[in-house]
Amino acid sequence: MAKLILIIVSQILLFVSLVSAGNGENFAKTIDKKLHGLRKEKLTHFRVYWHDILSGSNPSAVVINPPISNSSFFGSVTMIDNRLTTEVAVNSTLVGQAQGIYAATGQRDASALMVMNFAFKTGKYNGSTISILGRNAVLTKVREMPVIGGSGLFRFARGYVEARTMWFDQKSGDATVEYSCYVLHY
Repeated sequence: MAKLILIIVSQILLFVSLVSAGNGENFAKTIDKKLHGLRKEKLTHFRVYWHDILSGSNPSAVVINPPISNSSFFGSVTMIDNRLTTEVAVNSTLVGQAQGIYAATGQRDASALMVMNFAFKTGKYNGSTISILGRNAVLTKVREMPVIGGSGLFRFARGYVEARTMWFDQKSGDATVEYSCYVLHY
């Protein structure tokens, strides 16, 4: 008798769970954006300098996968924790870090896939981030990459960045790049 009751109860629970699961249309709903503090959208522009240091005893960029041949950089993957500063000089005011990776993706050109977060550490934007994901045609004077998201004050961010190489040392691979960022956010 106890077995029969257990079987009936388990079948009822199974039936209830199947009925309550429905056809999968109840997993999402539209909500009022004001409930999440989302009001009028703003456009913020800022300029930072990205310092990619591969040389010395404390590099900010480390090759974690070398290129597949000596004739190109294709296949190389580099992990970064680069300084973001207010001026070209590496020792100028630090405003954050660029953390992520870049991978050499061009077999016949100098291009890279950039996957990085700009994590801000000072002032109004302290603790906020923007996420950048895109192709960087390294030898082009001005490169454009999309901003695909953010956190903190940049929650729901979208936009783009323009990258311009300010300084590059061919021997060490060290570089300073200006990032001019245009970010829509709430």
